[in-house]
Amino acid sequence: MPLYEYRCEACGQPEEKLESLSAPEVHACGACGAAQGMKRQVSVAAFTLAGGGWYKGAASEPAAPAAKAEAPKSGHGCAAGGCGCPLAG
Repeated sequence: MPLYEYRCEACGQPEEKLESLSAPEVHACGACGAAQGMKRQVSVAAFTLAGGGWYKGAASEPAAPAAKAEAPKSGHGCAAGGCGCPLAG
C-alpha cells in the first residue's frame, strides 16, 4: 500500500496515511473538522534506483563506446550457417 500525503485546505494541517490505490483523494480533516478539507498532495517518490541504467537518461553520463562483436571461437553459434560445422544445419 502506498503512503499518501494530505493537507487540509482550511487549516493547513498535514497528514500521511497508508491507503490502498483506490482510496478517495479527499476526506475530512481530523484537526479542524472540515468535511472535505484534506486533499491528496503530489509528492516525490520515496525510493531511488541505484546503479546505471535507462532511468538516468542520456544527459546524466556520457555513453560508453559500443564493444565490437567478435566471431565465435568454436563452430557452435555460427549465425550464418556457412561454416560447415554439424550444428550449422
